[in-house]
Amino acid sequence: MRTAGLWLACFFWAVSFIASKVALESASPLTVVTLRLAISALCFALWFGLRGWPRLAWTRRNAGHIVLLSLCGTTLHYGTQTVGLQYTPAANASLYASTCPVSIALIAAFTLGERLSLRKLLGIGLALAGVLCAMGLDTLRAFELGSYLKGDFLVFLSIVLWAVFTVYGKKLGARLGALELLGVVTIIGALTMLPVWALEVLRGGSGLAGMTARGWTATVFLGLTCSFLATVLYFLALEKRESQKVGVYLYTIPIMTYAAAWLYLGEAIGWNLFWGLVLVLSGVYLTERG
Repeated sequence: MRTAGLWLACFFWAVSFIASKVALESASPLTVVTLRLAISALCFALWFGLRGWPRLAWTRRNAGHIVLLSLCGTTLHYGTQTVGLQYTPAANASLYASTCPVSIALIAAFTLGERLSLRKLLGIGLALAGVLCAMGLDTLRAFELGSYLKGDFLVFLSIVLWAVFTVYGKKLGARLGALELLGVVTIIGALTMLPVWALEVLRGGSGLAGMTARGWTATVFLGLTCSFLATVLYFLALEKRESQKVGVYLYTIPIMTYAAAWLYLGEAIGWNLFWGLVLVLSGVYLTERG
């Protein structure tokens, strides 16, 4: 059941790239990020209202860890990624995003003691090769480093922050309760994002005034499915599995994004997508059994 949930989470995150593109047609990046976090936080608040508010052990140590985790997985992650995408092309961002499962595997090995077996390493490497194959030669040739250092750094930083969020979220969730922790982290993230968004509006940003019905629909979708439901399903999988085995599923996101773009946007795809999918699925299979 958790495997099906993990696939669904990756599907929502894959579609999120298209939904974000639609939302950004009528709103600034920080407006979209703030709204999707606020919607997700509202979902958790309603859920807590029905089930009872979590009684986390609010020691000074735990409180510091919770705030840092919130910064890594919400405010800083979404903020650096969104701003970075304004300064670097999609080809660069895609390549950096494909390093996330590797970052998760390495951090989990050093901090949680998760064993990096030869089969896991082969599986992660095979899945990475599948993503690169799906991207195709044109995308890889489009990669440039020197001209986009600022954007590249911010996008890569957002990937590292998500890897840290995954590993330490698993570690802290084992003590405090995964879903309770996730809800509190999301609510804190939404609250800390509000002053950042307010500053953007004060500096001349359009805020909510220019958002169209199409933009609102896409943003609500991002908040309900991508920031709330997908993250819940992701953390449910983390409760029972090693971080490395959950992280490798992130390699399926680019494949599903290309497929969704083909269906929704009519973008052309080639046989490289099929062979990339074969390699990714083979890599996930090996890692799961590592």
